Formats: sequence, structure tokens, C-alpha cells
Amino acid sequence: MKIVESLLFFGLAGLCEIGGGYLVWLWLKEGKGGWLGLAGGLILVLYGIVATFQPTTFGRTYAAYGGVFIVMALLWGWWVDGKRPDQFDLIGGAIVLVGVLVIMFWPRS
Repeated sequence: MKIVESLLFFGLAGLCEIGGGYLVWLWLKEGKGGWLGLAGGLILVLYGIVATFQPTTFGRTYAAYGGVFIVMALLWGWWVDGKRPDQFDLIGGAIVLVGVLVIMFWPRS
């Protein structure tokens, strides 16, 4: 159950970071309304809070989250921007997910 909970927190943190960053991107890069930048900033703060719910240390959490972020960014690019990941994106994503599992869930003594 702890693994499922941890994965859900990673997913929520990823949505907050990528979604918040995307709103800031739209504001600054594509000239959309400033309210999008403000909303994005607030969502990015929420990302920082959600990450604290992980059951491990800061360094381990953020190291593992880096891998989750890579995969979620590829999925976001596909679903939101319509840029389908190629075979090398998929291979790289699979490699980093293995790293996430090792960092977060490998039994330690």
C-alpha cells in the first residue's frame, strides 16, 4: 500500500509541476493572460507541498521524482502538445522508471 501511495504522490506532484510550469510558459512564451502565470505559480507552490508527503528523505524523493518528471513530461508533450514520443524517448523513459523504483523501493537494511 505504501508503494501505491508514494506513486500517487509522485503523479500528483508531476501534474502540479508540469501543469504549473505549462501555465507560466503560456503566459511568458505565448503571450497569454497574466492570470495564467499567477495560477501556474500557485500550482508550482502546491507541487512543493505535495512532494513533502513522500515517506523518505528530500534527496531521495527529488532524485526519484526526476525520473517520474521525465516520463510525465513526455506524456504531457504527447497529450497536450501532440508530440508523440519516439522509440528513444520510450526507451529512456523506461530506463529512468527502473531507476525510480530502485531509488524509492529497493529494500534497505
